[in-house]
Amino acid sequence: MTGWGPESGVVELPDGRRVRATGLRRPRGDVPPPDLAVYLLGRDPQVRGWPYRWVRWRDFGVPAATEDALDALREAHRRAEGERVEFACGGGVGRTGTAFAALAVLSGVDVDDAVGWVREHHHRRAVETRGQRRWLAEVAPLLHG
Repeated sequence: MTGWGPESGVVELPDGRRVRATGLRRPRGDVPPPDLAVYLLGRDPQVRGWPYRWVRWRDFGVPAATEDALDALREAHRRAEGERVEFACGGGVGRTGTAFAALAVLSGVDVDDAVGWVREHHHRRAVETRGQRRWLAEVAPLLHG
């Protein structure tokens, strides 16, 4: 049970936890398997080889079930303190970026600054749609609950 090292796609949150982003349309490369993967996809990826959570989340959209998404984000944040936690969507930008913005809020970033933070530290196009920004603002008060 160790966190991520210098692997590609790793983002250090403001509270020191490290999470890794990847896109399922990209090759995994030579990285160790995650202790927990969170897949933000329209359908269950049915991955074998490591534990995962699936959050039903269509491309360019928001989670189908907010409470399920919040539960997965809270678990991922908690486990990232000492485990390798990985997030993946199709390209690793929009849905993953929205999840990372929520993790930044859990790590102490003000919700009004979360999109800018994730664009600076993860990907310049993270949180791709107005709907994703709106969802983030709506759930921010619920993240710590």
